[in-house]
Amino acid sequence: MIFEPHTYLPAIQKTPALQAATLSDVTQQAVDELLREGESPNTMLSYRSALRYWAAWYGIRYGRQIQLPLPTPCVLQFIVDHAERSSELGLVWELPSEIDQALVQAGYKGKLGALAHNTLVHRVAVLSKAHQLRELKNPCHDPKVRELLSRTRKAYARRGVLPQKKDALTRDPLQALLASCDDTLRGKRDRALLLFAWASGGRRRSEVTGADMKFLKRVPEGFSYTLAYSKTNQTGMQRPENDKPLLGAAAEALSRWLEASGISEGRIFRQVRKGGQLGGALAPASVRDIVKKRCALAGVTGDFSAHSLRSGFVTEAGRQNMSLTETMAMTGHQSVATVLGYSRAGASMSSQIARLFDQDPA
Repeated sequence: MIFEPHTYLPAIQKTPALQAATLSDVTQQAVDELLREGESPNTMLSYRSALRYWAAWYGIRYGRQIQLPLPTPCVLQFIVDHAERSSELGLVWELPSEIDQALVQAGYKGKLGALAHNTLVHRVAVLSKAHQLRELKNPCHDPKVRELLSRTRKAYARRGVLPQKKDALTRDPLQALLASCDDTLRGKRDRALLLFAWASGGRRRSEVTGADMKFLKRVPEGFSYTLAYSKTNQTGMQRPENDKPLLGAAAEALSRWLEASGISEGRIFRQVRKGGQLGGALAPASVRDIVKKRCALAGVTGDFSAHSLRSGFVTEAGRQNMSLTETMAMTGHQSVATVLGYSRAGASMSSQIARLFDQDPA
């Protein structure tokens, strides 16, 4: 398209003309602020944590402040410092023990020893992202780094090191947790929260604590909750599966909580202070705390956390042979493989083929 000169608007003398090939400081700040606002808070926290660790590790390992771009040998050193490998002495890694202790004591590491493989991969990915955003030569794309990470993953797999997953809160253990919820305000809240998170498709903890009354609608069968924003729908696109039904026991528990708390606007789930006083909105970590507290009260043993509600819903759906399409519409998963991993695990325990030896041939 050719623009004729007479189609231009007249220049405004008080506003200086911009340079098309560069960004002004004001524009760059606006770009940065939009990027930050559009990023998930949990993702931002994990990025900051990873970059703080890189800075601390680099500072103590090389004796100077970190500067990007990093050279490829530095990334290779980071990997061998944190990845276990087999040797004649057993499993070893290259991070000196005194540096390991210093990082733990300063709060940059949670415990002594090699990093979990997923943590190692995440920290390299965050460093890669930092180079990408600054348009710097990216050492994480070097073939030597990629090959080392690939071989490291295979080495861990050969040793039988599996990703650590929280146990799934399927229907039976969830029933036990719900039975521990008494008729106090806190008990009503916890029951409503657990059922809201589980029955609406296994909501993530940020989705539970961010649930707002403006997205909740009463329907003849119970409630409908519109999930306007989620990890898999960060642009807020309107989709039919955004509306999550809350029926039966979940609807009843939510009704009792709203009636008892008097909440009519704002966050659905709030703090309950001593004396039964209603407080502010819950933090995402509170979902984990509620799950763990209710497990302790119910005598349910296992490694359960907030994600157990999500994995428990999918696993139970598999056990009851629910449609994969319907399950994914409720959970919001985009990956069939992820859902199948949980669904098949649930279905396998009730599978007839697992009892093939016990079957009487026709």
